[in-house]
Amino acid sequence: MRIAIGSDHAGFRLKERIKGYLLGIGVEVLDCGTFSEDSCDYPIFCYSVAQKVVKGRARFGILICKTGIGSSIAANKVKGARAGLCHNETAAKLTREHNHSNILVMGSMFVSFSKAKRIIEAFFSAQPQSGRHRRRVNEIRMIEDATLLKEFQLPRCRRYRPCSG
Repeated sequence: MRIAIGSDHAGFRLKERIKGYLLGIGVEVLDCGTFSEDSCDYPIFCYSVAQKVVKGRARFGILICKTGIGSSIAANKVKGARAGLCHNETAAKLTREHNHSNILVMGSMFVSFSKAKRIIEAFFSAQPQSGRHRRRVNEIRMIEDATLLKEFQLPRCRRYRPCSG
């Protein structure tokens, strides 16, 4: 299995430890950066990892930044990327099963190395589920393709105003 991995400066140390762990269990790793703790902007590393995954050059991606939030947002801008932010094993399992996520995102502020290993194991071992979960992932794909409006009647939104009193 080949994994693309990336981080910003705040996730660099955890990324390096995860990289060593993955290599130790026989996983090929494409390190998309950053390559030091020098301050850097994370979106380019997220884009690189997401591109490797959606183009089939890596089976999964792993991204690490301080909170994981920015990396999730950036990676999910790439068509076909389904990045799930996970701070525990349950979330990792469910993001694969329910959302068919192909990129695992973690926040170094919230996840220790030992916890990251458990999260990664849960993510890798979970399988995407079919039925309603596949239907929902297909709806996400249709949003990406801007075809959802053609296929579905969107619900009307209700407007509520505060009482003036």
